[in-house]
Amino acid sequence: MYLFELPSDSLYQYEFTGKFKAPAPTWKHLEAPLKDYELIVMTEGTLYLAFQQDYFTVETGDFLLLPPGGLRIGTKPSDCSFYWLHFTTEGDPSLKEIPDALLPAYIASSTQKISIPRHGTIPNQDKIVVMMKQLQDAVKSNYPPPTLNAMTTSILMELFGQYYSRTRMINNTKATHRQIYYDIVDYVKLNASKNLKVADIACHFGYNQKYLSHLFASITGIPLKQFILSTKVDAANFMLTDTNKSISQIASELGFLDNHNFSRAYKNVTGLTPSEYRNTFAKRMLFDK
Repeated sequence: MYLFELPSDSLYQYEFTGKFKAPAPTWKHLEAPLKDYELIVMTEGTLYLAFQQDYFTVETGDFLLLPPGGLRIGTKPSDCSFYWLHFTTEGDPSLKEIPDALLPAYIASSTQKISIPRHGTIPNQDKIVVMMKQLQDAVKSNYPPPTLNAMTTSILMELFGQYYSRTRMINNTKATHRQIYYDIVDYVKLNASKNLKVADIACHFGYNQKYLSHLFASITGIPLKQFILSTKVDAANFMLTDTNKSISQIASELGFLDNHNFSRAYKNVTGLTPSEYRNTFAKRMLFDK
């Protein structure tokens, strides 16, 4: 896997950002030189790009980080939607190829620099999307450059933090427990629309409920019940800021019994009601790129 090594001790400079939605299924990315770094976060469909003789297929849930100095070319029609962020930083881009087997230890040992894969799946995409939406809101509200730079830096640090946390956990977990963890995470995400209980997950995988809860907490540091709620709240944040679905619709799609239960659980986690959160980040920036 290829990793970018970026400085960890300075602010990244915000250039511009937006959300793009293909105007038609036949849309293809324009051919254009890239003068700064670009982070693409894919929320729907598939984007086909070529850059510096490398070809990328960026699918829903993926990100792509491209450096300045190359020609970016669409290779196929892409019926897709994504957020994008352009930024600059000090020094020349450093790209290293790290064998997959050594990747967890390499990222987990990063101190002077932050190591971010050039292309991959975001561990918690909903959180990154919400942060990019908050940045767009700040741009539309005419916040000063230092604020925009700090928010841009936070997005890059969040992406690095997610990979750092996950790879350290993988590095320190037995292979059998690691697989159980991945299976649970996938199951929770696939069944976020249900009124999911720890007992349901334990029954599905054939484990004792108490044992499975203890195992999950020992790997992640948080109880399984809390992880289920956190996954639902992250999904709710995405829907509140990136869709026009009603609060009732969101509550139903996330397996809550009614609006009251959803709003109470949401406020316990975020400190805001769903409506307050939506109104805080209501502005959108859409660009045909």
